[in-house]
Amino acid sequence: MGEKEKIYHALVDGATAGLSDKALFTYVLEKCPKTSSKRIVRASLLALSDPDLRDANVLNTIYALAIKHRLDATLSDEADDEEDVTVAPQIATRSDEEAKSGKRPKSKKTDHKSGKSRVLTV
Repeated sequence: MGEKEKIYHALVDGATAGLSDKALFTYVLEKCPKTSSKRIVRASLLALSDPDLRDANVLNTIYALAIKHRLDATLSDEADDEEDVTVAPQIATRSDEEAKSGKRPKSKKTDHKSGKSRVLTV
């Protein structure tokens, strides 16, 4: 049985037993100690899409847990993003002379049939 299925069964078992919120999260962590919040959210979505699971209380409990931990992960990712800001390098720029003259740079293209190179204005 895969890790996602183990988490899925722990979620369903805990929610069926009446656990919710932190108690359900703790229960899942006890059953699957190597899991993460992201994996629990994915297993929750698997449970919500299971046509055999029809108990509304269980589904609502799993849904609430998935939303809470999905938002927690998003907020922590945003906090990490603010700290680790990197600037992407420039890929291509026009020289000052090209910008002033308004001319477009030229590039070489090869005609694959004849094998000849020709200069095109792009």
